[in-house]
Amino acid sequence: MDKLWSTVCVLIFAFGAVVHFDSGFAAVSLPKPGHCPCRLNVVPSHIGCECDEECPADHKCCVFDCGAVCVPPAFTKPGVCPRILGAGACAEFCYNDSDCPKDEKCCSNGCGHDCMAPYRAKPGVCPWVWGAGACAEFCYNDSDCSKDEKCCSNGCGHDCMAPYIVKKGRCPLPPPTQMCAERCYHDGHCPGAQKCCRTTCGHACSEPC
Repeated sequence: MDKLWSTVCVLIFAFGAVVHFDSGFAAVSLPKPGHCPCRLNVVPSHIGCECDEECPADHKCCVFDCGAVCVPPAFTKPGVCPRILGAGACAEFCYNDSDCPKDEKCCSNGCGHDCMAPYRAKPGVCPWVWGAGACAEFCYNDSDCSKDEKCCSNGCGHDCMAPYIVKKGRCPLPPPTQMCAERCYHDGHCPGAQKCCRTTCGHACSEPC
C-alpha cells in the first residue's frame, strides 16, 4: 500500500496540483456522508478542491501530504474489533474499514493492522458472580463461546457462561427452611417455567405465581 500511496503522490505533483484558499467568505456547504480515509491509496477523481461539493458523485475533498484531492469516502462498519492476543505481523494490510471485504473491520493486530471479523455481543446478560473463579482468561469475547453462551467475568478471570434469563411470573413468598444453600443463581438454572427464587436462607427453583 505504501508503494501505491507514493505513486499516487508522484502523479499529483506531476500534474502540478495546487490548492488555493480564498480569504473571502464562501458559501456554507454540507459535508457528504462518510469520512476521509487515513491514507491516500487510490487515484483521485479530481485534483485540487476546497469542499466536498466540488467532488463528483459521493467523493469527498480530503487533504493529504500531496494536497487536497477528491477520493471515495471511508465508512466505519458496525461492530467492535476483537481483543488482541499477542502481536501479529508488523505491517499495514488495511487503513480503514472500507479496505476490508464484507463485514470485516480494519483492526489492530498488536503491531500493525489487518482485516478481522468484528466482535458482536450475544443477547442476554452475564450472571451474577458469587465469589471468585479461576484467575485465567478462557475467553475474550462472546464469539469465543459456543451456542448462546457469553464471555463473562468469573470474579477473577473470564469464562463462557449461560446468559442470565428472566422468566415470566413472580417468585412466591419464601418458604421457611433450615438449610442454607444456593441451589440456583438465576432463572436459567431452573427447569421449565420455574424461577430462581429466594428462600429464607439461600436460593432455590420454584414455580412462579
